[in-house]
Amino acid sequence: MKALILDRYGKSRRLRLGGMPKPELRDNDVLVQVHAAGVNPLDVKIRNGEFKLVLPYRLPLVLGNDVAGIVAAIGPKVRQFKLGDEVYARPDEHRIGAFAEFIAIDEADVALKPRNLSMEEAASIPLVALTAWQALVERGQLKKGQKVLIHAGSGGLGTIAIQLARHFGATVATTTSTTNADLVKSLGADVAVDYKREDFATVLNGYDIVLNSLGKDTLEKSLGVLSPGGKLISVSGPPDAEFARARGSGWFLQQIMRLLSRSIRKKARRRGVSYSFLFMRAHGGQLAEITALIEAGVIRPVIDRVFPFEATNDALAYVDTGRSKGKVVVKVASGRS
Repeated sequence: MKALILDRYGKSRRLRLGGMPKPELRDNDVLVQVHAAGVNPLDVKIRNGEFKLVLPYRLPLVLGNDVAGIVAAIGPKVRQFKLGDEVYARPDEHRIGAFAEFIAIDEADVALKPRNLSMEEAASIPLVALTAWQALVERGQLKKGQKVLIHAGSGGLGTIAIQLARHFGATVATTTSTTNADLVKSLGADVAVDYKREDFATVLNGYDIVLNSLGKDTLEKSLGVLSPGGKLISVSGPPDAEFARARGSGWFLQQIMRLLSRSIRKKARRRGVSYSFLFMRAHGGQLAEITALIEAGVIRPVIDRVFPFEATNDALAYVDTGRSKGKVVVKVASGRS
C-alpha cells in the first residue's frame, strides 16, 4: 500500500512517499481503507523526535493520528462493525499510521462516522474532540454554571472545546486574535481576549478550569485566573508523574516527569489550585458520544484546508506555523462522503 513514511526523526525531515505492507489484522481489529486523515501538531512533534522518551516508535514509521474511512476487513472477534461501515477513529498511540491507504485499529477505538459529515470533516474530529472530552468532562468534571478558559480558541482543539464547554452549560472565555474573534464567538465563546492587545491574566479571574495548549509563560499566568480549587489542565506539558504512572512507566521515568513538572505543581499548590498534564487516549465509546452531539448539531467541525495525500509534507508544514483556523486534513482516497 502507499504510505507517507518517516525514516529518521528531525525538524527538517520530510515524509517519504513509498510502499508499506498492508497492516495485519489482530482478532479484534478492523481494517480501515483510509479516505481522509487529520493532521495535528502531535504529528509534527513525533516527526521532530519530541516524544522519543515516552513513545519510542520503531522507524520507519507511518504518522497520522486521525482517520476516517470504510471498513475493508474485520478480525474474527469483531462484533461492533461490518464490511462497508463508514467509521472514524483516533488510533491507539502505539498503532498510529493514518497517512496511508489502510490502517488496522482495535474496534474498541473506533466509532461510526457521523452521518452528517463528509470523510474530510469526520477526519478532523477524533483527536481534538477526545482531548476536549477527556480534559473538560472526564478530568475537569465540568458542571453547568462553571467558568472555563480555553486557550487558542481558533485552533483545532479550541474550536471543539469551546463548543463542548458551551454544551455543558459553562461560561467560556478564550484567547485568540482580532481576526478570529467572530469565529470563536460563533462557536459559543462568551469572552474573546485578543492576546495581541490584552493580557488575559489581567482581565480574567474566578475561573474553574483552564485548558492550556500553549507554552510555559501562558501556562504559569493561567494559574492566576483560577478560583481556589480550580484546575489547570495542559496538553502541552510539562508531563507529570501521574502521567508516567498511568502509562506503566518505571520509577526512573516517573521521577523525571516529577522533576519536569515540579515548578508548576509547586506554584499551583501555593494558589490552592491543581495542575495536571493530559495526553489523550483512544476511546471509541467516548467518540460515539461525540458522534451523537455532532449529529444533533451541538458540535460542528472547523476545517482550514484540505491537502491532497501527496502534499502531506506541506500540510505538516502549515500546521507547524500555528496559524491554522480549526483543523487541517489530508484527502487520501475518494469515495463516499
